[in-house]
Amino acid sequence: MISTQSLIALFIAYLLGSIPTAVWIGKIFYGIDVREYGSGNAGTTNTFRILGKKAGIPVMLIDVFKGWLACYLAHWFSNYPPESIQFANFQLSLGIIAIVGHIFPVFAGFRGGKGIATLFGMVLAIHLQAALCCCVIFLVILIFSHYVSLGSMIASFSYPVLMIFAFHVGNKSVILFGVCVAVLVLVTHQKNIERLLKGKESKSYLFKKKVQN
Repeated sequence: MISTQSLIALFIAYLLGSIPTAVWIGKIFYGIDVREYGSGNAGTTNTFRILGKKAGIPVMLIDVFKGWLACYLAHWFSNYPPESIQFANFQLSLGIIAIVGHIFPVFAGFRGGKGIATLFGMVLAIHLQAALCCCVIFLVILIFSHYVSLGSMIASFSYPVLMIFAFHVGNKSVILFGVCVAVLVLVTHQKNIERLLKGKESKSYLFKKKVQN
């Protein structure tokens, strides 16, 4: 049975995930709803593409922080030891709920983003070392290919591989989470995969002030 304390934590995690960073920053500072342009997603990639780095970087950092903070709620709302399987499972639940909030934000008409940045924040909280390795992989792919979607997918598939073979994680729930991350990213990037195969995927350049459509 789920305790009242756990339900409160899950509700807070959903509200954290529901903060529509891209929508609010776009509307407040640029008078633009990013969901009406580009890919139509209220996320980091589309913000970079439509509004540039000055908007994209804050959106990315805040969305990553949302996922990390949601998982960190386990330290405040759980009596389980941080090293226990129960604690890890509770963290997973909080992070997943935050991602659901990002994809279906109550503060933005349930039209959000794909949740990749928030997912990365969750990944940081669950296994920091593997997450940082994936970050390096993502950046390398992005720098050489200029495709955020490709970098996201390859980094996501690297996550469970790193946990199993590089860091020898024994918690089956965490391993299953890593596999689910890879599958989730693949599912949410179906349109990106189609565009990549057709050579129509938009490119993002880290070292330009603004990326055009």
